[in-house]
Amino acid sequence: MINHTFDEYKRYLEEHLTDLLPDIDHKSITLYDSMKYSIESGGKRIRPVLLLAACEFTGGRLEEALPYACAVEYIHTYTLIHDDLPCMDDDELRRGIPTNHKVYGEAVATLAGDGLQSAAFEVMNQDMLLYFDDPEALKKRVKAAYEISKGSGCRGVVAGQIADMEAENKSTSAELLDFIHLHKTAALIIASIRAGARLGDPDPEMLTNLTVYGENLGLAFQIADDILDVVGDENEMGKKTGADKANEKTTYPSVYGLEESQRRLQEATDKALEALAPYYDNAELFNQLAVTLAKRGN
Repeated sequence: MINHTFDEYKRYLEEHLTDLLPDIDHKSITLYDSMKYSIESGGKRIRPVLLLAACEFTGGRLEEALPYACAVEYIHTYTLIHDDLPCMDDDELRRGIPTNHKVYGEAVATLAGDGLQSAAFEVMNQDMLLYFDDPEALKKRVKAAYEISKGSGCRGVVAGQIADMEAENKSTSAELLDFIHLHKTAALIIASIRAGARLGDPDPEMLTNLTVYGENLGLAFQIADDILDVVGDENEMGKKTGADKANEKTTYPSVYGLEESQRRLQEATDKALEALAPYYDNAELFNQLAVTLAKRGN
């Protein structure tokens, strides 16, 4: 059962987020400073909060999910650092402050992303080493790490990113557009939820419902971002708008238009809510998050 609010989970995460970063030799301090710069730049922390909430939702213990929640945020942050690079989306602002490469340069920013990715797996493996005498507990952690690995790699975020890049300046099918969104954005959201659930004790139906929720929440999240790039306020978003059009990105508004994109955003949100309807008030945090994220694009 979920015992905390979104903000309480977020505060808990942020109290420990840099504590679990690996110790780095002072001779490499620039790497640590660059990693920490992006980790501490704020953000919604949606993915780690979903992981923590899914763990408690399925009967797990909050403190046991912390290393995996931190790992997810390290991975998410690394993807943002790399996504902002000139060779990718070439963004100058992230969360209202200069992007990592604008502060530390492209080479250091690239290595900071690499460092955060490897730190995520070091944190998870370090936690697993504590449970060699408890096979069942170890098995849960291996499954959680696998979910995160799959969602963040060449079958998840990385696959979506390359498809997104290769679709620039091209006419794109609706099928490819969904592939990009479901991998570039939704994959790590799904992985976070499933990893959290793996640390608890979900029955197969619950795991399936949480997965459907994650798929539709992730899709809705990216559709809303696409819409905000067209109609959003730069000051509120902390980054420039109109970048998708300038870079000739394939987005929901570019394929479907603004009105149809908003309809599809609501449809995905409704499907997310429907997936967790059997759990009533126990799923309130998940439901509130879906509704809140949908409002961004309406």
